[in-house]
Amino acid sequence: MVSVLLLMSFAPVRTAAVKEPVYVYLCEGPASKVYHASPDCRGLSRCSTKIYKVTREEAVKMGRRPCKIEYR
Repeated sequence: MVSVLLLMSFAPVRTAAVKEPVYVYLCEGPASKVYHASPDCRGLSRCSTKIYKVTREEAVKMGRRPCKIEYR
């Protein structure tokens, strides 16, 4: 009787990478056009209204651009 050892190799199954949303901070002011990486950015120090957190995708859809201080 002959014993046969069969080794099978399986390639790992690749799934689509789920990206975590990147959050940014906005000033609620009517003239605000920028998003910030940190709520402590000095560019937000002049915000006289509420500072709130949204995803970067949402900020871009709102027409906001990156802060020139933080995103060089």
